[in-house]
Amino acid sequence: MPNKFEEKTVIITGGSNGIGKGIAQAFAKERAIICIADFDEEKGREVVRLLEESGGKAVFYKTDVRNEEDILNLVESVMKDFGKIDILINNAGVSRFKPLFELTTEEWEDVVFTNLRSVFIGSREAAKRMNAGGRIINIASTRATMSEPNSEAYASSKGGIVALTHALAASLQEKRITVNSISPGWIQTDDYDQLREKDHLQHWSNRVGKPEDIAKACLYLAEPDNDFINGQDLIIDGGMTRKMIYEE
Repeated sequence: MPNKFEEKTVIITGGSNGIGKGIAQAFAKERAIICIADFDEEKGREVVRLLEESGGKAVFYKTDVRNEEDILNLVESVMKDFGKIDILINNAGVSRFKPLFELTTEEWEDVVFTNLRSVFIGSREAAKRMNAGGRIINIASTRATMSEPNSEAYASSKGGIVALTHALAASLQEKRITVNSISPGWIQTDDYDQLREKDHLQHWSNRVGKPEDIAKACLYLAEPDNDFINGQDLIIDGGMTRKMIYEE
């Protein structure tokens, strides 16, 4: 289907950097209207400028996803500016890896509020305004199912996103809105050429991932014809979560 995303309104939280920026670039190439929601105004406006210079349509909305009022304002602003929300990509997130006995409740809550609570609020508010065929894509992590020490806050938030995804899919079936998540593994967002050979070769795909690997999956899940993929978590990690690892 040519130009299947032309004039589709896409909200991308955390779209100023890394994976979010890659997703924005991918949808811009497909002639979608890109709504970047991020706290980093300088980088966000730079992404908008780059997308517009390449012929894309993009708008920046300063948004702190930890703040419910900011998310409500984001959704209302997009509706006011474009009259619709076709695709929501909940990508914004933070990580905090800290020894368990030093991690405060407030620090744990900050990660969960940023990564998980924002997905609930954003999905609820966007879905109210989406028409049939709407798409919600949540960026989780392979750390939802695999852990290292001192990752309690991040793992909790990402595991919650996977569970929230299939719950939302169940609740939104009557509106014919699909909800899926993507769990990236190691995605290198900068200095890719500085990686070591062993970094790449530990993956079955023989390379570390790039933001465009996640962006391609977002395009796939958002396709109008892909309405039979629903409530799923797509793992994109070069095979790492299927790899049996024992120390020799």
